[in-house]
Amino acid sequence: MGTGAIAGIVVAVIVLFAILTGLRTVNQGTVAVTTIFGKYKRTLRPGLNVVVPFIEKIFRRISVQNRAVELQFQAITFDQANVYFTAMMVYGAISESEDTIKNIAFKFVSEKDFLTALVRSVEGSTRGFVATKKQAEILSLRGEIVAEVKENLDHVIETWGYHLIDLQLIDITFDQAITTSMAQVVASNNLKAAATNEGDALLIKRTKEAEAAGTAVRIEAEAERTAAQLRGQGVALFREEVARGLAQAAREMETQNVDSSLILFSMWTESIRHMAENGKGNVLFLDGSPEGMEKQMRDLVAMQQLRMVAPPPPPPQLPRA
Repeated sequence: MGTGAIAGIVVAVIVLFAILTGLRTVNQGTVAVTTIFGKYKRTLRPGLNVVVPFIEKIFRRISVQNRAVELQFQAITFDQANVYFTAMMVYGAISESEDTIKNIAFKFVSEKDFLTALVRSVEGSTRGFVATKKQAEILSLRGEIVAEVKENLDHVIETWGYHLIDLQLIDITFDQAITTSMAQVVASNNLKAAATNEGDALLIKRTKEAEAAGTAVRIEAEAERTAAQLRGQGVALFREEVARGLAQAAREMETQNVDSSLILFSMWTESIRHMAENGKGNVLFLDGSPEGMEKQMRDLVAMQQLRMVAPPPPPPQLPRA
């Protein structure tokens, strides 16, 4: 084999080695930024790419996919209470344009520095908002905190070539002493609510019982009034019948030429008998003269009528609501 053939083989090997050395593979969802002598050259897209061997170098590979990072940081409220946040942030490249990729590649020294700046920006926005609020307000301001951080962070990271896709506050906690105090307040409120409900139920029960008792008393009082009216009507009818009977007896006795004083004497003796049987006294003074008998008769009849028409006992008092 001559010298020329050997030289050709050497050249071919060198060319093949150079070609193989200049082949670069870029994964899907990723782009690569190349430099020549430290200066930006171009952006390589996913797939197989050829670079200038030994001169063109890949400076950085950049993911254009959305990425998520979990953050944990602390803030202090206006009333000097420590608040601990656990957040999740989703972000991604604004676009895959060359200018955007070039901005991402050269804005920070490394990916670690970018993440540090991103986390500090979220923490700073959150702490600035929380510092103006009291501890008791924080849990109810979750949405406002997220909105405030998004508004401040969007402008900042856009200058870095990224945009904020989502931010969520996964957990908000306080110091153990504050957590214990909050639990006691919640328990106290629950007990107060239970006591209030129990008191309302008891009040409703007592009200219903009072209404039922009042209805029963009203019914009883109405019955007593009705009974008293009936008794009064009965006494009146009795008097009317007695008077009618006496008048008729007197007219008949006058027709027969009989002294009507016999009627008075008969009523007098009957009253004496009734008083003897039903009276509670032991002595009864009597006047045997016609005038005395007539007076005693009137007194006895009046006493008997008073007994018959004695007013009923007063109805029970209605309970006051």
